[in-house]
Amino acid sequence: MDFKANKDSLNRELEKFLSMLEDLLPRYSALLRKKNISKLELTELGEIEHYLIEVNAKISSIKGKLEEDLFGHSLDIYYKLKRKAHSGDEIAAAKLEKMKEIFEESLSGGSIINWN
Repeated sequence: MDFKANKDSLNRELEKFLSMLEDLLPRYSALLRKKNISKLELTELGEIEHYLIEVNAKISSIKGKLEEDLFGHSLDIYYKLKRKAHSGDEIAAAKLEKMKEIFEESLSGGSIINWN
């Protein structure tokens, strides 16, 4: 896997998506504010609104997947390192300490919510 190429491609696609969304949202807002809206414009408004709801659901799904995968994978690594560190592996202990620092920064920065 070529991370740099994938990253660049994903960034281009995200920028393209944002640009298209920035073109669509003002039209949606204008149609919402319009007092005397024609039947054709009302249909357009409904289609845009329906599409934006779909986009929002997809974005939420992507966000949830990222959070689950990143957090779940991190916890898996954390507990594997913890077991190794407790058995005397100094490299694992150093990595574990670094992960603890990162988790603490995330908690204090609001990136991770502590439910306990």
